[in-house]
Amino acid sequence: SNADAAIFISSDFTYDENSFQYHGAIISPDEAANVIDYATKDANPTVTIKFQQTFVGTKPAPMVAEYTRLGPSPTYPGILKPDLMAPGTLVLAAWIPDDRVSNIGSNIGLSNSDDFNLISGTSMACPHGAGIAALLKGAHPDWSPAAIRSSMVTTANPLDNTGNPIREINGFNNPIASPLSMGAGQVNPNSALDPGLIYDATAQDYMELLCSINYTRKQIRTITRSSYNCSKASSDLNYPSFVSLYTYGTNASTQNFKRIVTNVGDGAATYKAKVTPPEGSVVTVFPETLVFRKKYEKRSYSLTIHTKIDENNQVTYGAVIWVEDNGKHSVRSPIVVTPKISSDDS
Repeated sequence: SNADAAIFISSDFTYDENSFQYHGAIISPDEAANVIDYATKDANPTVTIKFQQTFVGTKPAPMVAEYTRLGPSPTYPGILKPDLMAPGTLVLAAWIPDDRVSNIGSNIGLSNSDDFNLISGTSMACPHGAGIAALLKGAHPDWSPAAIRSSMVTTANPLDNTGNPIREINGFNNPIASPLSMGAGQVNPNSALDPGLIYDATAQDYMELLCSINYTRKQIRTITRSSYNCSKASSDLNYPSFVSLYTYGTNASTQNFKRIVTNVGDGAATYKAKVTPPEGSVVTVFPETLVFRKKYEKRSYSLTIHTKIDENNQVTYGAVIWVEDNGKHSVRSPIVVTPKISSDDS
């Protein structure tokens, strides 16, 4: 059937398809000349909109969606969030049936279904990530949730299918994505099955973290549903990433971290640290070599980040990678140096 609609010519491709509430389509200026020529010269120009097909082999891919929520976490910025990215943008999912599906002028369109509506966004990345975690738990029933997360984070890929750093969909420039928008990178399920080393953590470790950030005993009991004595507190959770926070106006910042890694490879192994420091920072790892004699053996190391801070207060980032000697494992953790966010900023 015929309908009134419009073709929009725009070089801004940051429209969220969910909020594009008009009958029509967006084309680029490069495509505009042919369309205008056809519309002005043909005696009876017509346009048909077909449901978009799925295209494979797109390059570059993946990219961070423009409407992705960015870190750091305002609740506790000392732990890197997000952890990683997963596929899922513009995937249709069930939604409440009586919600609006479109706004055309003053008219509100509702779903015609009595059972469900459809909506799309980045939220489908969440069940994809959860499904990968469930597969890892099936393959490694003895792994804790922290171990599973660690395996997914340290094997995530920060590069796209052109071999370049993953970028954000953001206007003309598409800047390189920082860990505050993509975490460690795109999840890689097959590599996560065999990560080499894991950063494990227990419920007690999380208790000590809660104690370190000044939650009351009542609040901790509400969160953990158990009683706990805050005689020991530590903000240095055994996490597979590093965040160095500094205060606005300071000239330099130094932060120390301690990590424990568990060998989940087949047997004896030796790993050496490879560091890509954030711009303006010096990152020191000690020891620089970790030697494991057998599977499930643990080794600890310290990592220190010393940063000279410029007046721009930029977020900078890098990585530390434990590379196995003569082996296949490469265990990567992102590093972020960022100013502290006050409650007013969040």
